[in-house]
Amino acid sequence: MREEFLYYIWENRLTDKDLKTTEGESVEVVTTGYRNTDSGPDFLEAKIQIGDKLWAGHVEIHVKSSDWNRHGHQNDKAYKNVILHVVYENDLQVNDIPTLELKGHFDESLFAQYQKLIASKTWIPCEKSIAQVPVFTRLSWLDRMAVERLESKSGAVTKLLEDNQFDWEDALYKLLMRYFGLKVNNEAFEYLANILSFKTLLKHADNLLQLEAMLMGCAGFLEDEFTEEYPLLLKREYSVMKAKFNLLTMPAERWKFMRMRPSNFPTIRLAQMAQLIHKNGCLFSKIKAAKDTAEAKALFDVAALEYWETHWRFNKRLPQCDIPTDQKSGAVGLSYHGSRKTPKHLGKTTADVLIINAVAPLLFCYGKLHKEDSYCETALQFLEDTEAEGNTIIRHYAQCGITAENAMQTQALLHLYSYFCKRKRCLECRIGNVLLHKINQIS
Repeated sequence: MREEFLYYIWENRLTDKDLKTTEGESVEVVTTGYRNTDSGPDFLEAKIQIGDKLWAGHVEIHVKSSDWNRHGHQNDKAYKNVILHVVYENDLQVNDIPTLELKGHFDESLFAQYQKLIASKTWIPCEKSIAQVPVFTRLSWLDRMAVERLESKSGAVTKLLEDNQFDWEDALYKLLMRYFGLKVNNEAFEYLANILSFKTLLKHADNLLQLEAMLMGCAGFLEDEFTEEYPLLLKREYSVMKAKFNLLTMPAERWKFMRMRPSNFPTIRLAQMAQLIHKNGCLFSKIKAAKDTAEAKALFDVAALEYWETHWRFNKRLPQCDIPTDQKSGAVGLSYHGSRKTPKHLGKTTADVLIINAVAPLLFCYGKLHKEDSYCETALQFLEDTEAEGNTIIRHYAQCGITAENAMQTQALLHLYSYFCKRKRCLECRIGNVLLHKINQIS
């Protein structure tokens, strides 16, 4: 027997009606109490009718009654308000608290079904049966998982806000920088965001050249010798900004370019970040004011400067572009005559990644901390209006018959996998609960 299974039996009232304490007094469960996930008794604020008295207090659950002493509860003041000790097997009288033995008072085939579920060697315990769960049950549980996902992310966001004195614009900048780097360069982007503050960039938000100079310079990309006019211009601007703000320069070796698409190169991403700040200034304020998801997403419709239409890195033109020697620079306003240009727009997929991982969690956290539910609802709406993500976990669920329709559902599935399926917490999952009763609950 497992203790968590007894929690499930108690919380879902799956015992028979003829309950008595080990002393023979009748037991009627008025309210089971609510599950305590912190230290202390397992269920708090329960109401139990024992004999002719109604008790209010806490309930502690063990496999064996002797576990009370083995866990040291007899010396813990937190257990003084326990009104009922619920056990599977009463093997020892340990105190004067009424004890309820559950053995023989519930359908033990449920435990066999549970053991079979968690013993499965498949990708997730319910891989072969999850599609049998009614759609309404699945969708309502995924809604809850989506909220839990955002609440979980809010913890990390709150820590970030505590470190920057609750500067919401700076927090968004740091979150965006992290996800601009994808997995390959996220640490480098985070480091850059820490040495180059948003406040510094905001002071020159109206000057795109200076923005890009500071971002590229602090990233270490302006330390080389250049022949083209545009990087030389950035280098001169950076020397001025560096002296003005006492800026730090990180080693360029921290950035990775291998095994990634050129459109995701950090040089391109930093050029796009410069445009994002230049276009929007205090971006978080504009996101809060957006009337719908489309308006919020439009804020991310930016493209790198013309220089980057023929370059992925400084001083390295695309081989398809044959630029005449008298037009080597890429400064704004100069004309190109190469055979091909590739505009470096911040793509829809990247914008969706930023909405999912940076904007929605920060907006949700803002709503929670300011007790304004409308912002939490907007964060969820942003996810619902964003296309479903594609990754290994989402594809696995699709193979099991669970196809996500939008980013809110993919985020929900990611949370479900990480915190329930992977840990085999089937008893705490609504889908797992239904599967344990599938004989008479699934139609």
